[in-house]
Amino acid sequence: MTVHPAFPVDGTPMAASAAPLTVRVVDPLALSPPLAAAWDAVAQEASEPNPFAERWCLQSALHLLDPERQTRLVMVRDGADGPVIGVMPLAPATHYGRLPLRHVTGWSHPNHFLGLPLVRAGFESLFWSILLGWCDAAPWARTLVHVPRLTEGGPLHRALVDVARIRGGEAETVHREERALLESSLSPEDYWDGAVRAKKRKEHRRQANRLAEQGAVAFRRWSASEPVEPWIDAFLDLEARGWKGRAGSALASHGETEAWFRAILSGAAAAGKLDMRALDLDGRPLAMLVNFLCPPGGFSFKTAFDEDFARFSPGVLLQQANLDLLDDDRIAWVDSCAAPGHPMIDSVWRERRALVWVNVPLGGTGDRWRFSMLSKAERAWRRWKRPEPAAPSEDQT
Repeated sequence: MTVHPAFPVDGTPMAASAAPLTVRVVDPLALSPPLAAAWDAVAQEASEPNPFAERWCLQSALHLLDPERQTRLVMVRDGADGPVIGVMPLAPATHYGRLPLRHVTGWSHPNHFLGLPLVRAGFESLFWSILLGWCDAAPWARTLVHVPRLTEGGPLHRALVDVARIRGGEAETVHREERALLESSLSPEDYWDGAVRAKKRKEHRRQANRLAEQGAVAFRRWSASEPVEPWIDAFLDLEARGWKGRAGSALASHGETEAWFRAILSGAAAAGKLDMRALDLDGRPLAMLVNFLCPPGGFSFKTAFDEDFARFSPGVLLQQANLDLLDDDRIAWVDSCAAPGHPMIDSVWRERRALVWVNVPLGGTGDRWRFSMLSKAERAWRRWKRPEPAAPSEDQT
């Protein structure tokens, strides 16, 4: 295995200056049992849940989806032998967009829909302070730390803004987007009635009735007492037979993403985090859905449907059944993990979750200068791209 020279070998502690904490870089492919247990413990006590940063998901991702082995797992510990308070994958980057600008980025894969590090509740500011201070001293780190997909206004975002200001800089939000969220005290039935127009509800009832004329319709939910492999096989097959398969973007289109998907679903099942559902016709799945349940939140990770039955809207019918998550006392909200403006889920889930991509300058004089120049250029670019306000109409004047 090739190890990037910026990082020490697994197990080498990196002490942050003037701080009673230790930053430790570990190789996820050679993780000791104590550190694995420490990672799991942080996930259980995290201030904001993120399944994509939990060990059962991220360890396989770093193994299968980071072929150049540029990324290392950074653990912030409370003293050399104390508990781990935060875990984050970091990678050195040579380009910022198209600009040849060296910086540090929170690593993620396109199939990772959240960039939050795992941080113990109450330790958010301390985590960021130590992590940024460590990057200041690291010879490989330059210019800024880029953190993608933070929950806007969440504990980690607020702490990062505060710590950046204390360090004499600003946390710059360079991108923002909103996506569908399910969060309500209503019953599943009342939520459906409130979210979907009466005319559309009537259409879905008609589709369900027409589908029932085709054969035996059944909704299934994976149980921990049954093997998960047949469910994984069925999902991969269903997705590959649709437009993603034709476009070459299905999970099964590439060996590494298929292997990762199989590994993380098995890992989620073992960790008690997997919620998988199917809508069947005569025992054949027409729609399938994968949720990760990480109390107090849930994440709707992947969905697929049989396009030959699109006229019956099987995906929407399955999402209607999926609203029973509102009755789960462990789950306060569910993130759709969908693209902004998704035509299906946005019409069913009424709430929205805002995510932000944030840049924070490192402490060196050269770093601050490069960060300032980059920030000015990005603000100018955004102003240039912003459409001109429309001229007022006669009835507005």
